[in-house]
Amino acid sequence: MITLGVADGIHLIGHAHVNCYVVEDDDGVTLLDAGLPSMWQMVEEVLARCRRAPVDIRALILTHAHFDHLGFAARARREWNVPILVHPGDERLAAHPYRYTPQRNRFLYALTHPRSLPILARMAAAGALTVKGVRDVEKLSTGTALDVPGRPVAAHTPGHTDGHCILHLADRGVVFSGDALVTLDPYTGGEGPQIVASAATKDTRRAIESLTAIAATGAGTVLPGHGAPWTDGVEEAVRRAVERGEH
Repeated sequence: MITLGVADGIHLIGHAHVNCYVVEDDDGVTLLDAGLPSMWQMVEEVLARCRRAPVDIRALILTHAHFDHLGFAARARREWNVPILVHPGDERLAAHPYRYTPQRNRFLYALTHPRSLPILARMAAAGALTVKGVRDVEKLSTGTALDVPGRPVAAHTPGHTDGHCILHLADRGVVFSGDALVTLDPYTGGEGPQIVASAATKDTRRAIESLTAIAATGAGTVLPGHGAPWTDGVEEAVRRAVERGEH
């Protein structure tokens, strides 16, 4: 699924329940997350439909370095020479995207939440089990506008991973929430604003605490790593996620 103009100058690429985004500006394009390997062709399609080319891509920013957000990153670095920005807390994970320990065993958790099994199967078919790590990354700085198209401001929101960050585009009223706040949890099949289950989150308590930083953006639109965009205001999304709590 490709949705051009999901927000001002922002295009959504969704496949196998995983989202990544293309941000356009006068001086080029920024990619937000790298989804799954099979989404490479969809990125090429979006660029073509927007009359852009790979040479227009100034950076690939990772909200975090789990395998389902790192999908085509190594290929983008190799074939397009795109700089990859990630928070230092996730640099090791970017190099080894399968080496992480969530609060609960993700395989046993999935067995007790059967609604997740078709979702996880689609992710696997889209290349979730064959993601290459990346070592050649640059530091994602927080707190000030990044010198890339869209000028997003990153904020550190640990919990899901140590280095998880959200990206805020204040002038467009948008926050990219990655997996700090999703509207579909692949590990439960549950819909609506929430944090990701403990089967894929390192520290759910910290993840809940990080929702405060997301609410502080005041964004009207939340673009998550999984699930549909939320357009009813970030404060309401956070309220519902806090109410839902840890799982």
